[in-house]
Amino acid sequence: MNRGGEELPRDDEAARRLALAFGWNTTSYQILNPGIGHWVAPELPAVVGYVRRGGYLVAAGAPACPEEKLREAAAEFERFARGQRRRVCWVCAEERLRNALADGDHAAIAIGAQPAWDPAGWEAMVSARAALRAQLNRARNKGVRIEEVGNDDAARRPELRRCVEEWLKTRRLPPLHFLTEPQTLEGVMADRIILAARRDGQTVAFLLASPVGPRNGYLVEQIARTQRAPNGTSELLIDAAMRRFAREGRSYATLGLVALAWEKTPEMGTNPWWVRATMRLARAHAWRFYNFRGLLRFRTKLAPDGWESVFAIANERRFSLQAMYAVGGAFSGISPALALATGVGKAARQEWKWFQKKLRRSGRE
Repeated sequence: MNRGGEELPRDDEAARRLALAFGWNTTSYQILNPGIGHWVAPELPAVVGYVRRGGYLVAAGAPACPEEKLREAAAEFERFARGQRRRVCWVCAEERLRNALADGDHAAIAIGAQPAWDPAGWEAMVSARAALRAQLNRARNKGVRIEEVGNDDAARRPELRRCVEEWLKTRRLPPLHFLTEPQTLEGVMADRIILAARRDGQTVAFLLASPVGPRNGYLVEQIARTQRAPNGTSELLIDAAMRRFAREGRSYATLGLVALAWEKTPEMGTNPWWVRATMRLARAHAWRFYNFRGLLRFRTKLAPDGWESVFAIANERRFSLQAMYAVGGAFSGISPALALATGVGKAARQEWKWFQKKLRRSGRE
């Protein structure tokens, strides 16, 4: 079921098989999450995950297909969209698709960057950074221990679901979906890794990682934590995941997109003026809902080996406001304007609670 209410075709078996074999884009396995439909090419080994928003099919990353078939698979999916009188916007696409669609019929904008590591170098990096080691020790000293959760068991463990529920209550905006789907435990779990952070016999946080098969690695797709999780818990989960990846001989890991990461995405300076203006406005004033700078600082302190630019690509000559609105609708699951209004209302209520608390504190002094 599409989050917008429309029924979308799904073929989990074919999507999983193709994502594992050909899903070079780090979002490839995420198409198995709830709410995303599957288009399986009739003649090619290719699958695209997508949702419908307005006049667009918003595609999750790039087609999972052999690299030499990438342009052909994208063209086939765009013909499928034209049959529905819709355009296509490829969201969270990476350099391969950008290069394949570098023609006058497609417009690309940079939306941020994702950090990347070779897990083999993680232990040496941690040894060289005292501040990071202090965070890890802080969580350990508070009694946090990491354990692996079996794939089959994860969806049935109520404490993991409670982590998600408590984590979502701290968010200023309504839950986002599509490639930021919080209900990952409802998706296909067969190839994923789940690590739980436990303290005093309770699960206080967990990490979920999805495979990026052709790159011999993983995307850390989700870290959900409760308010009972001490400082350093997220770092401890990431440390445990990276060390496991290294033991398995994995050569790639990422924590996923940092939106509006100007410092790490030089291509953002080449976006159309109105896109740059919109993004700068969002970064300057949307901190109440989404801490862009904080997320960037957190991932930067983990010393990635590099940063990879991430794009949105529409099959139109100039990237349009309609395409951007469709992308917003894909992530919000509702009208972006309604999502923003809901977030503003929630933030205003929280500000009022804080103001009342401050007044009561002042009255006692």
